[in-house]
Amino acid sequence: MEYVYAALLLDAAGKEVNEKELMEVVKAAGFSPDEAKAKAVVESLKGLNIKDIIKNAQSMQAAAPAAAPAAQAAPAKEKKEQKEEKKEEEAASGLAGLFG
Repeated sequence: MEYVYAALLLDAAGKEVNEKELMEVVKAAGFSPDEAKAKAVVESLKGLNIKDIIKNAQSMQAAAPAAAPAAQAAPAKEKKEQKEEKKEEEAASGLAGLFG
């Protein structure tokens, strides 16, 4: 997680997010630098614009409360479907008794 935070700090400072810079920030924060983790974060962020990702995440948070009522309605629909399935199973078991 510290490498992700380091990448965010570097991007906010306008610096290039690379392995060397990440490891320096992590070390300055008091963690033991790990070259493999730094390399993995740099590879994951290749071709991505961190500022755009943060901007999109903020807009998604604003839209999340509007979606909440729809999410609450889903469990009721699910329960209704389960009841229907049980009725179908009960009906099928009754028919099996006729032929069994």
